[in-house]
Formats: sequence, structure tokens, C-alpha cells
Amino acid sequence: MTAVALDPTHVMQVATGFTASKVVLSAVELDLFTLLGEGSMTGEEIGSELELHPRGIYDFLDMLVALHLLERGGDGPQGRYRNTAETAAFLNKESPAYVGGVLEICNARLYGFWGDLTEALRTGEPQNEIKHTGRSMFEELYREPARLEQFMRAMHGSSLGHFGALAETFDFSPYATVCDAGGASGLLSTILATRYPHLRCTSFDLPVVAPIAERSIAAASVADRVSVASGDFFLDPLPRADVITMSMVLHDWNLDRKQLLIRSAYDALPEGGVFIVIENMIDDARRENAFALMMSLNMLIEFGDAYDFTGEDLTAWCHDAGFRNVAMLPLAGAATAGIARK
Repeated sequence: MTAVALDPTHVMQVATGFTASKVVLSAVELDLFTLLGEGSMTGEEIGSELELHPRGIYDFLDMLVALHLLERGGDGPQGRYRNTAETAAFLNKESPAYVGGVLEICNARLYGFWGDLTEALRTGEPQNEIKHTGRSMFEELYREPARLEQFMRAMHGSSLGHFGALAETFDFSPYATVCDAGGASGLLSTILATRYPHLRCTSFDLPVVAPIAERSIAAASVADRVSVASGDFFLDPLPRADVITMSMVLHDWNLDRKQLLIRSAYDALPEGGVFIVIENMIDDARRENAFALMMSLNMLIEFGDAYDFTGEDLTAWCHDAGFRNVAMLPLAGAATAGIARK
């Protein structure tokens, strides 16, 4: 029997994946995709606009072509580069579907912090700003308004798809009120109020976030049906509502705090109320959802004892809090909604 020759290509592609990542992050930092917009430019024109040194222009642009993040018509210096349909939609700042805010944060913060993953794995300690300033990620965000705004924009872009999917796939028509705990810019509340005109929604978050949410809600023209409530969900009871939602909240905390938040949601709901948890949940067998596992490692980098979880984990925690049944509803991309009923 002839032995099948092993090929190291997959190993090498994964191991050097940081190079492709940095090319994309630099392109976002340079506003390349916004520059191209709906048009096309030669490499020389792009280099001139972005003030790039001639040495790297074509390697940089052609790697983006090879990664299927740019298209090129023609070869050589006369070739013209343009956005793909995906980069035009998601990485052009002029697009309402822009998700590049997350990539801006990856470039400015996470790319460097992930260089200390080995230390995090050995110590279980966070590897972000707290190592240098003694302040946690959230403390750093809340003390700098510009960074807080950047973070909120990033969360807005990354959440748009799965919030829209939730509004379309879960029937909110039997309910009158919704409270989004950790509501940030109020995006989920505005989407639900727009889709379901009968709903009255409350976006609940810390006081420092309120002005950002109020501006976003006013811009969506739903201020008559969406309100902002301020408080600390570890210290204050959640506003009572028929539906309580938490999106990308539970993964920020350790088990004790996860369970505290789930109990707080249970207490704020009437009998028959619904608790909806939106997360990039790890598959129950922990074999397939690499993105969710990566996010869980990112929680190690950011917070140390925080982590992402499976649907089975969430189901057990919700049953412990008193919820009678829990079901998983797939949303856009890697996101899943856990639906727990009281």
C-alpha cells in the first residue's frame, strides 16, 4: 500500500494567518475600501491618494485580490482595482452595512494583545490595557469618549445582521414591552420598534452610554417608542418587561456573574415572559464553530475569567434560574439566540 503524502499547506496557511489579517486591517486603517467606493483606480493612483511607498503597493493590493477582497481588471500598471460586492457593502464607511469598526478595534487594540496569548494561556490573566494602566477594558473605554464612540460604532456594525435576523425570525407580536440590557447604542431596540410598531422598548446601560443611545434613537425616529434607562445591571434591578434581551453581554463575565445576570432577567420578567440571549455560541460538541472559540479566547485576553459558552451551558444556567424551557434560534453568521421562557 502506498502511503498518502502529507501536505503542510493547511498548517502553514493557519500558522501564517496573521499576515493576511494584518493586510486586511491595514487596508481598513488606510480607508482603502472607502477610497475605492463604487469606482476603480490603478495601483499608482491608490498609492498617491494613500501616500504609500512604491515598494509595497502592488504586493499589498494584489494580496487583497488573492484574498478575494478586491477585484482587478487588467494586469500590470494599467490594471484597475475595485471593491468586491462584500467589501463595498461591509468595509466602505459610506455603506450603512459597514462592519469595519470592529476591524478598527482589532487593529488598534487586539492585534497587539493577541501576541501575548501564550502568557494568557499560562497565567489565566488578561493581556490588555490592564497590564499597562491597571484599568480594565471597560474602565479605559468609559474614561475616553472618543474610544467609547468607536467601540459603540463597532458593536453597531457587527450586531446589525443578527439583530435584523432576530427581528425577522422571532415573533415579538404577542409582547408589548422589551428591555435590552446592555443596550449600548440602542440598536436592537430601534430595530425592534421599527419592525413592530406596537412595541415599547427600553435600552438599559450605564449612564455614560445614555447620550450615545439617545442620539441613535432620535436618528432612527423612534424616540416616541424607545426610551433609555441608566443603571448598573450588577447593582440595580432590570426594568420590568415582557421580553428581556442581552446581546454579547454574558460572555464578558465569569460564571458567577453570568448566573447573576440570568437571575436578574428572570426576576424582571412576568410569568410567560421571554429572556433572549444573543451570542456567538460554541457548538455543543466544541468541534466546529472556530469563530466562537476564538471569541472565547478573546475573552481570556480581555478579562481573564470570562468566556463564551455552548447552548447546552446556557440551557443549564437558565433552568437553574427557574426558566421552564430553552431553545436555540440560529441567526446571521455565527450568532445564535437562546430563547428562555418563564
